[in-house]
Parts: sequence; structure tokens; C-alpha cells
Amino acid sequence: MSHLRKKTIDDLNFEGKKVLVRVDYNVPLSDGVIEDDHRIRMTLPTIKKILSGGGIPILMSHLGRPKGKFDPSLSLAPVAKRLEELIGKPVTFISDIVGEEAMSIRDHAVKGDIFLLGNLRFNKGEETNDPKFSRQLAGHSDIFINDAFGTSHRTHASTVGVTEFVKVSAMGYLMKRELDILIGLLEEPRRPFIAIIGGKKVSSKIPLLKSLMDKCDRIIVGGAMASTFFGSLGISQGYGFVESGSFDIAREILEKTESVEPYAGKLLLPIDQRVAAELTETCPTKVYPYDQVPLDVEVGDIGPDSIARFKEELDTAMTIIINGPVGVFEIEQFSRGTREILKKIAERVDKGAKGIIGGGDSAAAAAKFGLEDRMTHISTGGGASLKLLEGTTLPAVDALTDR
Repeated sequence: MSHLRKKTIDDLNFEGKKVLVRVDYNVPLSDGVIEDDHRIRMTLPTIKKILSGGGIPILMSHLGRPKGKFDPSLSLAPVAKRLEELIGKPVTFISDIVGEEAMSIRDHAVKGDIFLLGNLRFNKGEETNDPKFSRQLAGHSDIFINDAFGTSHRTHASTVGVTEFVKVSAMGYLMKRELDILIGLLEEPRRPFIAIIGGKKVSSKIPLLKSLMDKCDRIIVGGAMASTFFGSLGISQGYGFVESGSFDIAREILEKTESVEPYAGKLLLPIDQRVAAELTETCPTKVYPYDQVPLDVEVGDIGPDSIARFKEELDTAMTIIINGPVGVFEIEQFSRGTREILKKIAERVDKGAKGIIGGGDSAAAAAKFGLEDRMTHISTGGGASLKLLEGTTLPAVDALTDR
């Protein structure tokens, strides 16, 4: 595992050091109120380790997509307040990020202080990995700790650029846990190893599907993505989203996994679909076999026979990873497929299997159905976990100091 060659938080001495820490506090906000503080809580062990070691943590994060412009609705001020409550110590919020006031506050910091900088993406230099902004972010910091797995696939100033302007860079506890679990999952999975891949676009998951074809015993495909696979076989799935530009690659994947007919190869597609004229809470739904879906409806979920078949497939699985929902789980009448599969994964975890959720919408679904605590691991980074599972190296990890 290449990440094992990189320094970790436990390799360093923090006494009297200013420690720049990249965290991922991209939390859901509604009118300035944090709806889910899971990502904040996950960073507490790293922050406490720095404080107990005599270091001064200077935290930095992005929030939302302000595109380099100030947006008061995306201020990290509520996050600073919540962090203060969770850690039981004052947290100084520095909205200025890298201005004169910000640098003065940082330069006069003393042991016991905790700082949170303003939203990094208010500055265009963050996403362009601008060296000047990177140098300003680093300031007079002695150490850089990256504990933001969710942004580790991005070559940004706060993830990669700052490593050029500090003496040593290392991973925090959350980053290390994510890498240990996800890389370990791929290198030494307990078998049977089954992946459930959902979501909308085949094109966004091609590298993942190709990577998993050789590693998994079975791949279950649901969601709108399944419609593209059916479309590649000339089977209509109504008027819903179909990626016709991905037909060739979808067909190639079906052929390589020997899943073209009768859907009994390594890749499993739904055998029935729940549909409606419109995907709303009130529109009547019907279930059709996969090859009899009318043209004037839209697929919203997998059908009951597919749910039963997929659950049966998972009955003996010892390693399960899910990346993407198998239906429009946000709408109650199209949520059953995703909910039942997540419940089955939880049951398998109760019996000793490993159940991993690859972040993103799958994590949101687990939270909605109250199944978070029954999973082996829920990744804090959808995009980053996707890249890792594809077998891609993460720029932010590569940039850390070697042991």
C-alpha cells in the first residue's frame, strides 16, 4: 500500500508548532444551521492529538461552490461555533483567510488556541492551485496535516500546493482510516466480494466498473445507469435518462462479464422495474419486467423481484461495497430498492461481513434510513473513494512527506 510510505500524525512532534490542517467541513447548511455535523465530529481525534501534543491547529476547509466569490450563505462561521461546542474549547474564526489581519492573528497565536479560516473557495487561487495563495495559506506554519479525504482527489492549493511551503506534511487520523479501509478492501477482500453500483451515468463509473470486473465476484447494477445497459441491448426503459453515448462501452462491459443473456453472468441487472408517468410522491406506480417497460413512463426504482434477487445474491457476501443508489430514494415510493439493499448489507455486517458505503448519495441514503451505525465504514468522500476504487492515486496523498 503506497500510502503506508507516507508520514502520519503519529510520526510528528507538535510541541510549540503551528499546524495547518486541511479538514472537510463541507457540511449541509440550511439558513446557517448545520443539518449534519458528522464530518466535523470525524476530525476531532486529529485536532485533539495536535492540542495534546502542544501544537496550535489552524484549520481550513471549503464549503459549497462559491466559484472564487464571497457568498455569505456559505460562511464557515456556523461550523466554527459547532466545533467549539463539540471540542469544548474556544475556536477563533478568521474570515479573512490570508489577509493582513488573518496573518497577524496566526503570527500571535499561543498554545491552546484553535483557529478556523474562512471558506477557501472564496479565493480563486484555491481551485487553481495558485502558488501565491498556497504560500499565503502556509504562512509560518511548521507542519501540514491533511485530514480531508473527501478532497484528496483534487489538486488544490489547500491539498497539494501548501505542501511546497511547509517543512513536513502528513495525514491525519481520518485520512489514514479511509485509506486503510478502502485500499485494504481492494487488496485483500473476504469473499464473496460483491459491488453494488448505482446512480445516473455509466460514463462517470466506467473506470470503476472496469476495475471491479477483475476484483469482484459479482457486480449488481441499478438506478438510471441500468437503463443505459439495457439500451445498449436495444431494450427500451421508457423516456427516462439514458446515456446513448455510452452504449458501446456498456455493451463491451456486458460482454466481458458474460452478462448479455440471460443476465446471469458476473454483472447483474434488474429483472423488473418500478415506473411512473412522473417521478413524484403522488403519481401512481406500476411494475414491469425489464424488457416490457412502456415508452411513456420513467423508471424510478428496481422492482420487487429484483430486490428479492439482489438480496439473495448478497446472502453469502463477506465484502460488500455500494456506490450509488438503485432508485430515486429521495421520493418515498421509489425508495424501497435502495432501502432494502442497505438493510440487507446491515444484516450481513451483523453476521461478520464488511459493508462499505462509498460516500455521496449512498451515504445520504444510509442516513435517511437510519442505517449509518450498522455499516462497517461510510466514506466521507464520494469522489475520492470513487477514484481510489478505480485504482487511481490521489494527488493529495502523493504530495505528503515520505517516511
